[in-house]
Amino acid sequence: MTIRSPELAEALATRTEALCAELSPIGHEKPLCDAVEAWARGRFPAVERVRDSLVVQVDGARDPARPVIALCGHLDTVPVHDEDRHPPRRQDGRIVAPGSSDMKGGLAVMMELAERLPRADRFCDLVLVLYAREEGPYQENELEEILREPRRLRGVELALCLEPTDNVLQLGCVGSIHATVTFAGKAAHSARPWQGTNAVHRAGALLAELHGRAPREARSGQQVFREVLSATRIEGGRARNVVPDRCTLNLNFRFAPDRTLEDASAELRALAARHGAELELTDLSPACPAFQDHPIVERLVARTGVPVEAKQAWTDVARLAVHGIPAVNLGPGATAQAHQRGEWIEVAALELGYRIYETFLREARP
Repeated sequence: MTIRSPELAEALATRTEALCAELSPIGHEKPLCDAVEAWARGRFPAVERVRDSLVVQVDGARDPARPVIALCGHLDTVPVHDEDRHPPRRQDGRIVAPGSSDMKGGLAVMMELAERLPRADRFCDLVLVLYAREEGPYQENELEEILREPRRLRGVELALCLEPTDNVLQLGCVGSIHATVTFAGKAAHSARPWQGTNAVHRAGALLAELHGRAPREARSGQQVFREVLSATRIEGGRARNVVPDRCTLNLNFRFAPDRTLEDASAELRALAARHGAELELTDLSPACPAFQDHPIVERLVARTGVPVEAKQAWTDVARLAVHGIPAVNLGPGATAQAHQRGEWIEVAALELGYRIYETFLREARP
């Protein structure tokens, strides 16, 4: 995996630049999906389009003796910052462009693998899943629509999401719930606060509890996840001289894989009730177990020596697991660059990511 190939590195860099050149903020993935679909049709036996998402069957008729692996990546990015609306550029061994790390570099690795690594050289058959609207609410993600029809990914034994992980194998993921907590009060003149009830003050005890709440550690497989609950927004008050009669908070609960969505939701309801507030759950995403003992995951680690850690964030591995497909995270992008202004990816990381996957996918020779 340490062997450098200028030709491979340049091919990966050029493909990443081409993908980044087509801006695809969430909700505007169609032009990029059109381009990737044009690339796939004629190269591979079957390509199915689902709205602005694609399922690409890289190989023909399947051999029941061969496992099927899905490589998954989203086409969309977060909204593009105004200062980043320029063509991709090379700088100090990096490609600087929106979405380069999250996750068009991963898409480039998927596409190069499908083109370069023949079926005869692989221990498995491949499916590429390229989908839209990952960067938004859980229910709007088009991967859900793909998975709704079981035949599309029938037989897949493991899915790998090429989200940015710094070429580290990240197992499982924490779940995520956003909740709106509302405290009611009574307006009054701020010179006579005793005539009202300050809704912002009523929120204080809950905020103090969150401030003192230590992360809870939980295991899945051999990995340790940190469960955290944070207030991420707060709004209250109508004027500087009026006691606020309403205060709302957004809470984000990143819960460990040993909890179900129902368990985590119940804890938030109990928290709100304890502090006399109303609660509305607004976006719910399940957690995912680590799948560290899955035989194909074990093969990946044994053949590549890739570092392994817990995924301390949410990704679509959880959605895949809900639909009965074990999934893990492994991609070339830099985790610290996701959603950043001036986003970049190292060209060397693209090549390393390709080599890791190539080593994993190649048939072991006697």
